[in-house]
Amino acid sequence: MSDWGDDEDGDGIGTLPIDVDADNPPSEPPLYYGSVDEFVREYLRHVYRRRIDGRHRCWAGEWWRYDEAVIRLEALWRAWEHLRQDPATGMSIWWRDHADHHMPILMDPDGPFAAAIEGAANTSKRGAPLPYVDPPEGLFTDIRMA
Repeated sequence: MSDWGDDEDGDGIGTLPIDVDADNPPSEPPLYYGSVDEFVREYLRHVYRRRIDGRHRCWAGEWWRYDEAVIRLEALWRAWEHLRQDPATGMSIWWRDHADHHMPILMDPDGPFAAAIEGAANTSKRGAPLPYVDPPEGLFTDIRMA
């Protein structure tokens, strides 16, 4: 016979002690990237390599000039920061539910970068990182330093 569910009260509902310190709640894990700019510059543009020709796919090296793009990229960054903590399926979920949703919208010829169709700052060859131009100083601050 199993002793599963045996406890001192005899009610069959076993309990496990939980170590909770009410004065020191668990802190949020530190951010890996301190801003959406750092996330785009150091990660996204290198892992999401596509041929950008301004006809089939669009991207603006000055992505930070486009409100919709900044909002979508911020959402991608925040989701990535959260899901990277899940070692099992976090990155798969990030790609499937976040990157694979937002990136085609961002790169759509009728999307937020529709006007950014020419020049080296807005095009890339197959296999090259997405175009990138540094934003103006102070536009994105590193929130890890706040």
